[in-house]
Amino acid sequence: MSLLELDDLSVTYRIASGEVPAVRGVSLKLDSGAALGVAGESGSGKSTLAMALLRLLPRDARVGGRILLDGDDVLAMKWGRLRAVRWAEASIVFQGAQHGLNPVQRIGDQIAEPLFVHGQADPRQARKRVAELLEQVGMPTWRARSYPHELSGGQRQRVMIAMALACSPRLIIADEPTTALDVMVQAQVLTLIKELIAEQSISLVMISHDLSVLADVCDQLAVMYAGRVVENGPSREVFHEAKHPYTRALAAAFPTVGDPVSRLAPKGLGGDPPDPMDLPTGCSFHPRCPVALEECATLDVGLWPAGDRRTAACVHVRAKEEAS
Repeated sequence: MSLLELDDLSVTYRIASGEVPAVRGVSLKLDSGAALGVAGESGSGKSTLAMALLRLLPRDARVGGRILLDGDDVLAMKWGRLRAVRWAEASIVFQGAQHGLNPVQRIGDQIAEPLFVHGQADPRQARKRVAELLEQVGMPTWRARSYPHELSGGQRQRVMIAMALACSPRLIIADEPTTALDVMVQAQVLTLIKELIAEQSISLVMISHDLSVLADVCDQLAVMYAGRVVENGPSREVFHEAKHPYTRALAAAFPTVGDPVSRLAPKGLGGDPPDPMDLPTGCSFHPRCPVALEECATLDVGLWPAGDRRTAACVHVRAKEEAS
C-alpha cells in the first residue's frame, strides 16, 4: 500500500465573483521512503495541493476526491484524528519561514511545541530533543535561545525543518522551502533535505517551480498546469526527456551551467498561465503551445502512457501510443 495516495483530488475556491478551480482531478501515489516533486508556474495549483494534504486550506475552499494517508482518508477524518496526524504522522515546511515562526517566542520553544501537543516529551526530554534536532539540521544547540529575527534566512528555514522532524513523522510536505534563499544557502538546505530523507527513510512531497531542483531531490516528478497534472514519471527522465511541451518549456527555461549560449539566450515560454475562471477549451495549454494542432483547441486528451512508469496529457503522446 502507498503511504500517500491522491484519488481524483479537486479544490475549488468560492469567491464573490464565482468559483475558482485551483486543482482539477489530480491522482498521484507516493511510496514509503520515496520523494515526489510537484512542479509548475505560479497559479498552477501546486501549493493548493500541498495545503490540501493536511486540510490547511481556508474555509472558502471546497475539496473533492480522496487523500489517503496510510489508507486513512484525511478529508473524512474527525478533528481529533486530524490533530493527531498533523506533526506526528505528517508535517509541513512552509515557504516563508519568517512568517511561519512566532517572532516573540524563542526557537527552542517553537521546536518543542509539537512534542508537548502530542505528549511525546516532558520539559527535560524536550530540551534534549530540541538540541538533537538543531544538530541534525546543522545549527549550534545554543541557538535554541534565539528569536527568529536573530537568525539568517537559511537558519530560519533549518528551524522550520527541525520543527517538521520533531515528532518523527513519516511524511514531510515542503512547499517551496528554498525559494526565498540565495543560491549558496539554497544548495545547503537541499543537501540537508536529501541527507535527512536517506538517513531517516522519510517520505517527501516537495513543491517547486524549479524542475532542476526537483530532479535532483525527488524520485518522481509531477508537472502541473492550470490545476491538472500534465506529465508524471521518474524525475530524471521527465526533466531530461520531457514528453509534454509544457514540461520541455519549463526545463529549457533554466540555463545550462558552463554553456554561454543558454545563458545569453535563454529559452522561455511566452504568454501567461490561463485565468482559472476562464480556462481555454480543449487542452488548457494549447494557446501557448508551440506544437499545438487544430484539434487541441477542442480536445482534452487527459493523461496517456508515455513510456516506462510515465504519463503525459498531450495529443502527440496519444498519437504515438496509438500508433505503436
